[in-house]
Amino acid sequence: MSLSAKLRSGFCLTEAALAERVHATEKAPSTRFVPVDDVRAIQVDLAELSAGFGSLVAEAGLDPQIIDSRTKLVPFTAVGRLIALAADCQQLGLLIGERVTLASQWLRASMLCNCDTVGDALQALKAHLCVQDRGGVVRLGVFGEIAVPSYTPYELEVVGAALHSEQALAKVTNVLRALCGARWEPLEVLLPRSAPDDSTPYGAFFRAPVRFDQEMTALIFLAPLVQQTIAGADPAVRRRVEERIRRIEVAQPAKLTDELRHYLRATVIKQRCKAERIARLRLVNRRTLSRRLRAEGTSFRQLTDEAQFAVAKQLLADTSMNLTQISAALNFSELAAFTHAFRRWSGMAPSTWRKEKRSETNSPVDSDMPQAG
Repeated sequence: MSLSAKLRSGFCLTEAALAERVHATEKAPSTRFVPVDDVRAIQVDLAELSAGFGSLVAEAGLDPQIIDSRTKLVPFTAVGRLIALAADCQQLGLLIGERVTLASQWLRASMLCNCDTVGDALQALKAHLCVQDRGGVVRLGVFGEIAVPSYTPYELEVVGAALHSEQALAKVTNVLRALCGARWEPLEVLLPRSAPDDSTPYGAFFRAPVRFDQEMTALIFLAPLVQQTIAGADPAVRRRVEERIRRIEVAQPAKLTDELRHYLRATVIKQRCKAERIARLRLVNRRTLSRRLRAEGTSFRQLTDEAQFAVAKQLLADTSMNLTQISAALNFSELAAFTHAFRRWSGMAPSTWRKEKRSETNSPVDSDMPQAG
C-alpha cells in the first residue's frame, strides 16, 4: 500500500493515536528542536561509515541512550554539534536527509498528503513546520515560470548549520517525491556550502544540477507543479489534523520578537527588510510595531542587524563566496558598506573573521578572496 493510501486509510489517524502523539508533542520544550529521527539517521550513517556514534553523542552533549528513549525531540544546537563532530564525511547532511522520509513524520504526512495541491502542501509545511521541527524556516516563492521552496536554519551561526540545511533540503525533496511520485526531480538545487571533494552523491539523490557556494538553500522547479492536485486528498482529514496542530501552536505561543526573527532570517538574503513592510504584514502601524518590540526589549533595527550578521557569518564560514558576492547577497550598496557594518557587529573586518574561523577548522581561504578592511 502506498504512503498516501496508508495515511488516508487512517493507520495513524485514529482518535486514540492522534491524542497520544499530540499530547507528547504538546509537552515538547520551547527551545529550538528537531525530531529525534534525525539523530537515528545519523546513527545509521555513522555505523555504515564505521564511525563511533556513542562517543560523538556524548561529546555533543546528548544522552547516549537517546535513541532508545521515548524522547521525540532534541535540541537543534546539540544536533548541529553532532553533525559537525561527524563531518569527516562531507556528505553527512545529505545522507541524513535521505533517510528521513515523509512516512516517518506522522503528523506532517497526515496534513500534507491531504492538501488540495502541491502548492497548498508546501504552504502548509511553511506555516506549521515548527510543530515537529523548530530548527529552521521554510518559504515558497513563485517567480514567473519558476517556483523556489527554500530553507533557512533559525540559528545560522550554530556549528553544522550548512550540513543541517542540506539535510533539510533532502527532506523537502522526499516530501515532494511522496506527493508527486518517486520519479520527481527539480531543475536545480542551491546549497550555501563549499563543494565537497566528491559531489556525485548529490547528483545521484537530487537527480539535478547542484550549485554549491550559493547564498541560499533552495530547490528550483517549474511553477505549474504548484497547481498540481494531490490525488485522493481528503479535506476532512486535513481539517482534523490542522485543528490538532493549532492546539499545539496555541500551547506554545511565540513572542513577536521570535516571529520577526523567523521572518528576517528567511528574507534578509533577498531584500533589505523594511519595518513598514513588516507592519503591513501584521496589520499594524509602524509605531505600534515599535512599541511592541520595545516591550520585548528589542527593536526592528536590532533584529534586522542580527539577521544580517547571522547570514553573513554563515556565508563566510561555510562557502567560498568572496566578500563582494556576500555583500551583494545581503543587499549592501557596496563592499565598503558591508565591511563597515560587519566591523560594527563583530569588532573586526569580515576577511579577518573568516580567516580566524577557518583557522579553527583548518579550512583554506581562497587565494583570490578580496581582502577588504
